[in-house]
Amino acid sequence: MPEPEGPAARAALPAVTPERVLAALALLVPIVAMLWVGSYDKADPEVGGVPFFYWYQLLWVPASALFTVAAYLLINRDEKARKAARTRKAGDVR
Repeated sequence: MPEPEGPAARAALPAVTPERVLAALALLVPIVAMLWVGSYDKADPEVGGVPFFYWYQLLWVPASALFTVAAYLLINRDEKARKAARTRKAGDVR
């Protein structure tokens, strides 16, 4: 069954959804954390002799991966909901 096309089909689905907003925020968190240098521009506290400046940045490597996975899952969920809505809308046309 062909999916509905055109402006009317696209207008039925909102462009901004809560999932997309949360995904954008999840991707924004690590960027802001790394660009805000003043928050980690210090040597203390040390962990195992490693200054805060270094271990804080290294801590953000797996944290960024987790935020990215969360954003992926949110977008994937939103895309499935959109596909279901399009399919449901196409079924109503008959």
